[in-house]
Amino acid sequence: MAISFYFLSSINIAFTIILVLLFLFIFSFFYIVSSDIINKKLFIIEINSKRLNKNLLQITAICAVFCCIGLVLGICAANAGKNTIKFGIPDNKVNAVEGILLEDPRALSNGNVMASISLKRSFSNPKTGERVRVSSSGVITLFFPQESAQKLRDFGRGASIFAEGSLRANKNAYTFNAVSLHITKHASAIERMRTGIRLNLIKRFEQKVWGGLALALLVGIRDNLDSSFISVYRDAGLSYILALSGMHLAIIAAIIAFLLKKPLGLKAASIIGAVIISLYCLFVGPMPSLVRSAIMYLLGVLTILCALPKKSLSVLSLSFLIQIIISPSSGNSLSFILSYLALLGILITSRQVSSLLGGKIPDFILQPLSLSVGAFLATAGVCSYFFGAISPMGIITGLFIVPLTTIFMVGGIIYLVLDLFSISVFLGYPLFWLYRLMEIITSLAGNIPSIKINFLIILVLSILFLVLIAVLDLRYRKSLITLKPFL
Repeated sequence: MAISFYFLSSINIAFTIILVLLFLFIFSFFYIVSSDIINKKLFIIEINSKRLNKNLLQITAICAVFCCIGLVLGICAANAGKNTIKFGIPDNKVNAVEGILLEDPRALSNGNVMASISLKRSFSNPKTGERVRVSSSGVITLFFPQESAQKLRDFGRGASIFAEGSLRANKNAYTFNAVSLHITKHASAIERMRTGIRLNLIKRFEQKVWGGLALALLVGIRDNLDSSFISVYRDAGLSYILALSGMHLAIIAAIIAFLLKKPLGLKAASIIGAVIISLYCLFVGPMPSLVRSAIMYLLGVLTILCALPKKSLSVLSLSFLIQIIISPSSGNSLSFILSYLALLGILITSRQVSSLLGGKIPDFILQPLSLSVGAFLATAGVCSYFFGAISPMGIITGLFIVPLTTIFMVGGIIYLVLDLFSISVFLGYPLFWLYRLMEIITSLAGNIPSIKINFLIILVLSILFLVLIAVLDLRYRKSLITLKPFL
């Protein structure tokens, strides 16, 4: 509940309070469906209606408390995550800034690059010609010309830079258009090593047609992806595949488990896996959706080491709280919102969809379909609000693209290992044709128009579909219990 109401409270508090009542009913209903009381007594004629009403009131009261906690947490975290920028001088006089690069520079379609810096100083040149320098704070986005791109990539995250140009005030933030760039201090040794590895990876893949996709899927570098390729994935409702998230981390974790579980055992493999996942996240950078997956993986390892019961919803909720406490500003990220809502939808509805369609659809299609439906229903309202449209075709297309992406990622990792010994040439051809196949499938799906409806209508329809799935599953299980004595 905290997950749902965090982003709502940061958008519109009044609207959130109205939805609290609606979600109260929804979550109470889901809780009843999955509770032992209903499973054991609702389908038995001897059920005591007074006791059911009492339990329902207790459940509703508990849900009300947690809805309020989620609402308050969302408001507090949203305020804590606000970026307060202080230049120390009037912003219209700032013509140079100095700060530390917080991220790897990202290439734009016009060849320029952008990056965020943590402000340390601001400068201005008054008419007298004497430069004024003052201490500053906050985070701003800088846009650099194309000729500065390689220098930024070479020095990378953590380097201190000095840039001259012009400051522009937007509605909710500041941007700085740099005309010149100077590196005033190198990054730490660890950051320089990380940047060196990153540049080496780019060098290994940049000459390949499929290299841009490999870099995006393996380490989150999207600079080498063609803009038309990104547009095709977006139109097909598959943008999430190009952004590092739980799906990509799950593939890496599965590879680690496959290689280490048998020779080392479950606990040792889990510990080594936790170390590898942590190093991977430090290398890639603090992407909100990736951090969520990493925290959940580490919590899962903790349950293995301490022999604790692993309940996915509890792990998800605890991960949310940890991430919000560590980095409140990450809650303002759209990827953060979609990541948690998608997994919440999967955990709530995938079992119901699987039970309803079980036996009617082959299992190898049913499992990914149930996951896609849950994620889509949970995120449809948000996607409609931010993007103005939704692409239901992504549910079907994902059944083909997700397995192909998994194969492509595994192939990319094997390619890197073989390339160390200069024997990777033969693997380049299968990866090329796999890339082309994925491109053809997404292009066909992208030609199907998306749905453009008011986000409130999409949100209400999504909730109604969630309720319908729960009701159908309830009736299905009731029929099974009724028929059980005769089977």
